Amino acid sequence: MDVFVSTYPFGADDPQPRKLLDDSNFSVSYNELSRKLTVDELIERAGKTRVLLAGTENLMPFLEQNPNLEMISRVGIGLDGVPLNECKRRGIRVSFTPDAVTMAVVELSIGLMLSASRHIGNLDRRLRDGQWSRPSGRRLEHSVIGLFGFGRIGSRVARILTSFQPKEVLIHDSLDKSEEIQALRNCGLRIRQVEFEEMLTKSNLLSIHVPLYKKTRHRIGLEELKLMPSGSTLVNTARGGIVEEEALATALQNGILASAAIDVFELEPYKGPLTELENLIITPHIGSCSYDCRFRMELESAEEALRHLRGEPLQREVSDREYEYQL
Repeated sequence: MDVFVSTYPFGADDPQPRKLLDDSNFSVSYNELSRKLTVDELIERAGKTRVLLAGTENLMPFLEQNPNLEMISRVGIGLDGVPLNECKRRGIRVSFTPDAVTMAVVELSIGLMLSASRHIGNLDRRLRDGQWSRPSGRRLEHSVIGLFGFGRIGSRVARILTSFQPKEVLIHDSLDKSEEIQALRNCGLRIRQVEFEEMLTKSNLLSIHVPLYKKTRHRIGLEELKLMPSGSTLVNTARGGIVEEEALATALQNGILASAAIDVFELEPYKGPLTELENLIITPHIGSCSYDCRFRMELESAEEALRHLRGEPLQREVSDREYEYQL
Protein backbone atom coordinates (compact mmCIF):
# COMPACT_ATOMS: atom_id res chain seq x y z
CA MET A 1 0.00 0.00 0.00
CA ASP A 2 1.27 3.46 -0.89
CA VAL A 3 -0.99 5.68 1.24
CA PHE A 4 -3.18 5.13 4.28
CA VAL A 5 -5.40 7.92 5.62
CA SER A 6 -5.92 7.32 9.33
CA THR A 7 -7.54 10.62 10.29
CA TYR A 8 -11.31 10.87 10.38
CA PRO A 9 -13.26 12.57 8.90
CA PHE A 10 -11.45 12.97 5.59
CA GLY A 11 -13.18 14.38 2.53
CA ALA A 12 -16.53 14.62 4.32
CA ASP A 13 -17.11 18.32 3.61
CA ASP A 14 -15.45 18.43 0.19
CA PRO A 15 -14.47 15.35 -1.85
CA GLN A 16 -11.55 17.03 -3.65
CA PRO A 17 -8.74 15.85 -1.30
CA ARG A 18 -9.98 12.28 -1.49
CA LYS A 19 -10.44 12.50 -5.25
CA LEU A 20 -6.88 13.80 -5.60
CA LEU A 21 -5.56 10.67 -3.91
CA ASP A 22 -7.95 8.28 -5.65
CA ASP A 23 -7.07 9.66 -9.10
CA SER A 24 -3.34 9.26 -8.54
CA ASN A 25 -1.48 6.17 -9.72
CA PHE A 26 -0.89 5.08 -6.14
CA SER A 27 -2.79 2.62 -3.97
CA VAL A 28 -4.78 4.40 -1.25
CA SER A 29 -6.85 3.13 1.69
CA TYR A 30 -8.88 5.00 4.29
CA ASN A 31 -10.05 4.73 7.87
CA GLU A 32 -13.65 3.63 7.32
CA LEU A 33 -14.57 3.12 10.99
CA SER A 34 -15.97 6.66 11.39
CA ARG A 35 -13.87 7.24 14.51
CA LYS A 36 -10.29 7.55 15.71
CA LEU A 37 -8.36 4.30 15.30
CA THR A 38 -6.78 2.51 18.23
CA VAL A 39 -3.06 1.72 18.04
CA ASP A 40 -3.77 -1.92 17.17
CA GLU A 41 -6.31 -0.96 14.50
CA LEU A 42 -3.83 1.43 12.90
CA ILE A 43 -1.11 -1.22 12.83
CA GLU A 44 -3.52 -3.80 11.41
CA ARG A 45 -4.75 -1.53 8.62
CA ALA A 46 -1.60 0.40 7.76
CA GLY A 47 1.26 -1.81 8.91
CA LYS A 48 2.87 -1.85 5.46
CA THR A 49 1.99 1.56 4.06
CA ARG A 50 4.67 3.86 2.66
CA VAL A 51 2.92 7.14 3.54
CA LEU A 52 0.56 7.85 6.44
CA LEU A 53 -1.86 10.79 6.46
CA ALA A 54 -2.11 11.07 10.23
CA GLY A 55 -4.45 12.66 12.73
CA THR A 56 -3.72 12.91 16.45
CA GLU A 57 -2.74 9.27 17.00
CA ASN A 58 0.26 8.24 19.10
CA LEU A 59 2.51 6.99 16.31
CA MET A 60 5.47 5.49 18.19
CA PRO A 61 3.99 1.96 18.38
CA PHE A 62 3.05 2.23 14.71
CA LEU A 63 6.61 3.17 13.72
CA GLU A 64 7.94 0.13 15.55
CA GLN A 65 5.66 -2.17 13.54
CA ASN A 66 5.99 -0.64 10.07
CA PRO A 67 9.44 -0.96 8.47
CA ASN A 68 8.08 0.33 5.14
CA LEU A 69 7.05 3.78 6.36
CA GLU A 70 8.75 6.59 4.42
CA MET A 71 6.69 9.64 5.31
CA ILE A 72 4.07 11.02 7.71
CA SER A 73 1.86 13.79 6.35
CA ARG A 74 0.14 15.25 9.41
CA VAL A 75 -3.39 16.54 8.76
CA GLY A 76 -3.16 19.45 11.20
CA ILE A 77 -0.65 21.32 13.32
CA GLY A 78 0.03 19.41 16.56
CA LEU A 79 3.05 17.10 16.51
CA ASP A 80 2.87 15.68 20.03
CA GLY A 81 1.76 12.29 18.66
CA VAL A 82 4.62 12.16 16.14
CA PRO A 83 7.99 11.03 17.59
CA LEU A 84 10.01 13.37 15.41
CA ASN A 85 13.49 12.36 16.45
CA GLU A 86 12.68 8.68 16.08
CA CYS A 87 11.37 9.51 12.61
CA LYS A 88 14.65 11.25 11.82
CA ARG A 89 16.61 8.24 13.06
CA ARG A 90 14.61 5.97 10.78
CA GLY A 91 14.78 8.34 7.80
CA ILE A 92 11.03 9.03 7.84
CA ARG A 93 10.08 12.45 6.53
CA VAL A 94 7.39 14.48 8.32
CA SER A 95 5.25 17.34 7.05
CA PHE A 96 2.26 19.15 8.52
CA THR A 97 -0.31 21.86 7.73
CA PRO A 98 0.18 24.58 10.37
CA ASP A 99 -1.18 27.54 8.43
CA ALA A 100 -4.38 25.77 7.38
CA VAL A 101 -5.66 25.41 10.94
CA THR A 102 -4.62 28.76 12.42
CA MET A 103 -7.63 31.03 12.00
CA ALA A 104 -10.17 28.35 12.86
CA VAL A 105 -8.45 27.82 16.23
CA VAL A 106 -8.10 31.58 16.74
CA GLU A 107 -11.83 32.14 16.22
CA LEU A 108 -12.72 29.28 18.55
CA SER A 109 -10.38 30.67 21.21
CA ILE A 110 -12.01 34.10 21.07
CA GLY A 111 -15.46 32.51 21.12
CA LEU A 112 -14.61 30.45 24.20
CA MET A 113 -13.13 33.49 25.94
CA LEU A 114 -16.41 35.34 25.49
CA SER A 115 -18.58 32.34 26.35
CA ALA A 116 -16.71 31.41 29.52
CA SER A 117 -16.33 35.00 30.74
CA ARG A 118 -20.08 35.60 30.38
CA HIS A 119 -21.16 32.10 31.57
CA ILE A 120 -23.01 31.45 28.31
CA GLY A 121 -22.81 27.66 28.37
CA ASN A 122 -23.98 27.37 31.97
CA LEU A 123 -26.81 29.87 31.49
CA ASP A 124 -28.01 28.05 28.38
CA ARG A 125 -28.33 24.85 30.41
CA ARG A 126 -30.07 26.65 33.30
CA LEU A 127 -32.64 28.27 31.06
CA ARG A 128 -33.45 24.92 29.44
CA ASP A 129 -34.01 23.59 32.98
CA GLY A 130 -36.50 26.37 33.70
CA GLN A 131 -34.15 28.66 35.65
CA TRP A 132 -34.13 32.39 34.85
CA SER A 133 -30.68 33.28 36.17
CA ARG A 134 -28.73 36.40 35.17
CA PRO A 135 -25.28 36.48 36.85
CA SER A 136 -22.78 39.12 35.84
CA GLY A 137 -19.68 38.26 33.87
CA ARG A 138 -16.47 40.05 32.93
CA ARG A 139 -16.06 41.89 29.63
CA LEU A 140 -12.81 41.47 27.71
CA GLU A 141 -12.29 45.24 27.84
CA HIS A 142 -12.09 45.02 31.63
CA SER A 143 -9.79 41.99 31.64
CA VAL A 144 -6.06 41.43 31.84
CA ILE A 145 -5.58 38.64 29.32
CA GLY A 146 -2.66 36.24 29.48
CA LEU A 147 -1.53 34.40 26.36
CA PHE A 148 0.68 31.40 27.13
CA GLY A 149 2.36 30.98 23.75
CA PHE A 150 2.70 33.60 21.04
CA GLY A 151 3.24 31.72 17.80
CA ARG A 152 0.92 31.46 14.82
CA ILE A 153 -2.24 31.21 16.89
CA GLY A 154 -1.42 33.26 19.99
CA SER A 155 -0.22 36.24 17.96
CA ARG A 156 -3.39 36.26 15.86
CA VAL A 157 -5.55 36.02 18.97
CA ALA A 158 -3.79 39.16 20.19
CA ARG A 159 -4.45 40.87 16.87
CA ILE A 160 -8.19 40.26 17.22
CA LEU A 161 -8.07 41.43 20.83
CA THR A 162 -7.10 44.90 19.61
CA SER A 163 -10.79 45.38 18.77
CA PHE A 164 -11.79 44.64 22.39
CA GLN A 165 -9.10 46.89 23.92
CA PRO A 166 -8.49 44.83 27.10
CA LYS A 167 -6.78 46.45 30.09
CA GLU A 168 -3.58 44.67 29.13
CA VAL A 169 -2.38 41.57 27.29
CA LEU A 170 0.49 39.69 28.94
CA ILE A 171 2.28 37.11 26.82
CA HIS A 172 4.76 34.44 27.82
CA ASP A 173 6.81 32.71 25.15
CA SER A 174 10.21 31.02 25.02
CA LEU A 175 11.27 33.33 22.16
CA ASP A 176 11.71 37.09 22.07
CA LYS A 177 8.56 38.59 20.54
CA SER A 178 9.58 42.26 20.63
CA GLU A 179 8.90 42.89 16.95
CA GLU A 180 5.40 41.39 17.01
CA ILE A 181 4.60 43.22 20.25
CA GLN A 182 5.63 46.59 18.84
CA ALA A 183 3.42 46.06 15.79
CA LEU A 184 0.44 45.40 18.05
CA ARG A 185 1.25 48.41 20.22
CA ASN A 186 1.18 50.50 17.08
CA CYS A 187 -2.41 49.27 16.65
CA GLY A 188 -3.30 50.51 20.13
CA LEU A 189 -3.04 47.24 22.08
CA ARG A 190 -1.53 47.42 25.56
CA ILE A 191 0.70 44.35 25.48
CA ARG A 192 3.88 43.15 27.20
CA GLN A 193 6.04 40.02 27.23
CA VAL A 194 6.47 38.82 30.81
CA GLU A 195 7.76 35.92 32.85
CA PHE A 196 5.51 32.93 33.41
CA GLU A 197 4.65 33.73 37.03
CA GLU A 198 3.77 37.36 36.31
CA MET A 199 1.43 36.26 33.54
CA LEU A 200 -0.35 33.96 36.00
CA THR A 201 -0.59 36.37 38.92
CA LYS A 202 -1.97 39.26 36.87
CA SER A 203 -4.20 37.58 34.27
CA ASN A 204 -7.88 37.09 35.05
CA LEU A 205 -8.30 35.39 31.68
CA LEU A 206 -5.60 32.94 30.56
CA SER A 207 -5.58 31.37 27.10
CA ILE A 208 -3.23 28.49 26.22
CA HIS A 209 -1.44 28.49 22.84
CA VAL A 210 1.76 26.45 23.27
CA PRO A 211 2.54 23.07 21.67
CA LEU A 212 2.65 20.00 23.88
CA TYR A 213 6.15 18.68 24.53
CA LYS A 214 8.21 17.71 27.58
CA LYS A 215 8.57 21.21 29.00
CA THR A 216 4.89 22.11 28.63
CA ARG A 217 3.31 18.83 29.75
CA HIS A 218 1.29 19.57 32.90
CA ARG A 219 2.81 23.06 33.00
CA ILE A 220 -0.46 24.35 34.45
CA GLY A 221 -1.27 22.52 37.68
CA LEU A 222 -3.12 23.43 40.84
CA GLU A 223 -0.29 25.57 42.22
CA GLU A 224 -0.21 27.62 39.01
CA LEU A 225 -4.00 28.03 39.00
CA LYS A 226 -3.90 29.24 42.61
CA LEU A 227 -1.61 32.08 41.51
CA MET A 228 -4.32 33.57 39.29
CA PRO A 229 -6.57 36.36 40.61
CA SER A 230 -9.87 35.40 42.21
CA GLY A 231 -12.69 34.94 39.69
CA SER A 232 -10.39 34.09 36.78
CA THR A 233 -11.13 32.14 33.61
CA LEU A 234 -8.96 29.64 31.73
CA VAL A 235 -9.29 28.74 28.03
CA ASN A 236 -7.39 25.87 26.39
CA THR A 237 -7.57 25.17 22.66
CA ALA A 238 -3.98 23.89 22.42
CA ARG A 239 -3.45 20.41 23.89
CA GLY A 240 -5.03 18.65 26.84
CA GLY A 241 -1.78 17.56 28.45
CA ILE A 242 -0.70 21.14 29.14
CA VAL A 243 -3.30 21.64 31.88
CA GLU A 244 -3.65 18.96 34.55
CA GLU A 245 -7.28 17.88 34.29
CA GLU A 246 -7.58 16.89 37.96
CA ALA A 247 -6.16 20.26 38.99
CA LEU A 248 -8.58 22.05 36.68
CA ALA A 249 -11.53 20.18 38.20
CA THR A 250 -10.37 21.02 41.73
CA ALA A 251 -9.93 24.69 40.83
CA LEU A 252 -13.42 24.93 39.33
CA GLN A 253 -15.08 23.03 42.18
CA ASN A 254 -13.42 25.12 44.90
CA GLY A 255 -13.78 28.61 43.43
CA ILE A 256 -10.10 28.98 42.54
CA LEU A 257 -11.32 29.59 38.99
CA ALA A 258 -14.71 31.09 38.20
CA SER A 259 -14.97 29.36 34.84
CA ALA A 260 -13.06 27.60 32.09
CA ALA A 261 -13.48 26.43 28.52
CA ILE A 262 -11.47 23.60 26.99
CA ASP A 263 -11.49 22.01 23.55
CA VAL A 264 -8.74 19.45 24.20
CA PHE A 265 -8.17 16.52 26.55
CA GLU A 266 -5.34 14.18 27.53
CA LEU A 267 -7.30 11.17 26.26
CA GLU A 268 -9.71 11.63 23.37
CA PRO A 269 -12.57 10.93 22.91
CA TYR A 270 -13.03 12.22 26.47
CA LYS A 271 -15.29 10.54 29.02
CA GLY A 272 -14.70 11.73 32.54
CA PRO A 273 -15.71 13.87 35.51
CA LEU A 274 -15.13 17.22 33.80
CA THR A 275 -18.45 16.70 32.00
CA GLU A 276 -20.26 17.18 35.32
CA LEU A 277 -18.96 20.71 36.03
CA GLU A 278 -21.45 23.50 35.34
CA ASN A 279 -18.83 26.25 35.19
CA LEU A 280 -16.84 24.49 32.48
CA ILE A 281 -17.51 24.67 28.74
CA ILE A 282 -16.22 21.57 26.94
CA THR A 283 -16.07 20.96 23.20
CA PRO A 284 -14.84 17.80 21.39
CA HIS A 285 -11.56 19.07 19.87
CA ILE A 286 -13.27 21.17 17.19
CA GLY A 287 -10.49 23.74 16.71
CA SER A 288 -9.99 22.73 13.08
CA CYS A 289 -13.64 21.96 12.36
CA SER A 290 -14.59 24.70 9.95
CA TYR A 291 -15.39 23.86 6.32
CA ASP A 292 -12.51 25.87 4.86
CA CYS A 293 -9.98 24.73 7.45
CA ARG A 294 -10.74 21.02 7.08
CA PHE A 295 -10.62 21.30 3.31
CA ARG A 296 -7.28 23.10 3.31
CA MET A 297 -5.72 20.72 5.85
CA GLU A 298 -6.84 17.66 3.94
CA LEU A 299 -5.85 19.02 0.54
CA GLU A 300 -2.41 20.21 1.67
CA SER A 301 -1.62 16.93 3.41
CA ALA A 302 -2.74 14.92 0.37
CA GLU A 303 -0.67 17.09 -1.96
CA GLU A 304 2.37 16.67 0.26
CA ALA A 305 1.98 12.88 0.32
CA LEU A 306 1.85 12.76 -3.47
CA ARG A 307 4.90 15.01 -3.76
CA HIS A 308 6.88 12.52 -1.71
CA LEU A 309 5.70 9.54 -3.74
CA ARG A 310 6.56 11.33 -6.99
CA GLY A 311 10.01 12.33 -5.77
CA GLU A 312 9.16 16.04 -5.72
CA PRO A 313 10.37 18.54 -3.07
CA LEU A 314 8.10 18.83 -0.03
CA GLN A 315 6.60 22.25 0.70
CA ARG A 316 5.52 21.84 4.32
CA GLU A 317 8.24 19.72 5.91
CA VAL A 318 8.58 20.12 9.67
CA SER A 319 11.36 22.54 10.68
CA ASP A 320 14.39 21.70 12.81
CA ARG A 321 12.93 23.75 15.67
CA GLU A 322 10.02 21.32 16.03
CA TYR A 323 12.51 18.44 16.38
CA GLU A 324 14.39 20.36 19.07
CA TYR A 325 11.19 20.78 21.11
CA GLN A 326 11.00 17.00 21.54
CA LEU A 327 14.61 16.48 22.69
